[in-house]
Amino acid sequence: MAARQSAAPAGVEKIAEIQRALSVVIRGKQEAVRLAVVCLLARGHLLIEDVPGVGKTTLGHSLARCLACAFHRIQFTSDMLPSDVLGVTIYNTHTEEFEFKPGPVFTNILLADEINRTTPKTQSALLEAMNEQQVTVEGRTYPLPQPFMVIATQNPLEHYGTYPLPESQLDRFLMRMQMGYPDAASEREILNSNGQRPGPEQMQPVASAADVTELQQLAQQVRVDDSLTEYMMAIVEKTRSSQYLALGVSPRGSLALRHAAQALALAEGRDFCLPDDFKRLAVPVFAHRVVLNSRYGSSPRKSEQAQQILQDILSSVAVPL
Repeated sequence: MAARQSAAPAGVEKIAEIQRALSVVIRGKQEAVRLAVVCLLARGHLLIEDVPGVGKTTLGHSLARCLACAFHRIQFTSDMLPSDVLGVTIYNTHTEEFEFKPGPVFTNILLADEINRTTPKTQSALLEAMNEQQVTVEGRTYPLPQPFMVIATQNPLEHYGTYPLPESQLDRFLMRMQMGYPDAASEREILNSNGQRPGPEQMQPVASAADVTELQQLAQQVRVDDSLTEYMMAIVEKTRSSQYLALGVSPRGSLALRHAAQALALAEGRDFCLPDDFKRLAVPVFAHRVVLNSRYGSSPRKSEQAQQILQDILSSVAVPL
């Protein structure tokens, strides 16, 4: 695909401002910050999965804080009920009518902390909200505020004894990513600060809900050449025919990658996508959507194996020129 010259699209400086605000709190994790912002621009939901203590909740909290949007945090536990998330209908003795009391899901940014600690019944309460931007309670449907984004965290080492997310729930997340440990310089800075580094609570909003909606609309206008669509479809087809995978990427997954690639291009100041956008995002967008063949996958390393299989598929598909 021939290289193009293009003026930087509108909104690029606002995106850079959001990333700078996040980087003040999230040190040494530029790729994690970029992926979180890309997920926001693509109208997606983000699952942050990693070991305890590496900043998963801090990243989710910081992203919400740097936006002047409504924000709720839910600490998921095993005794939570769907009504604790969605809300409940109660009888008002003064009006003699039933009234709906909205739950914490009625917000712009919902931080679902340790989502795999709650039961599948409560996990499933988020399915309609994440997919259709609405919730249904006792036969009545209520639209959610816009923009709406779920940022969920979970610790992979604690899957046993908790409630792993089913495939239908994982598929609602546009992206799953790992934080990883900080580099030596960043960790040294954290230690030397003696806990005095700025946290999410000290952040000032740098973008409004209207800004976010406008940026999301701009991301949808980023051009994707037919050659890149064919390239993405070739990758998807490889996941469906791979002997190592029992379940490949669905059409929803393909659309998710396209939207994410458009958002990444916008974040990097382009109004057109490149093959590298798709290659860079294929693993975080696809790895949680595929299911390993039981003959090749071992439970403790399923996530790493899925990522490696996808990397091998990416290496085997010719990149358009």
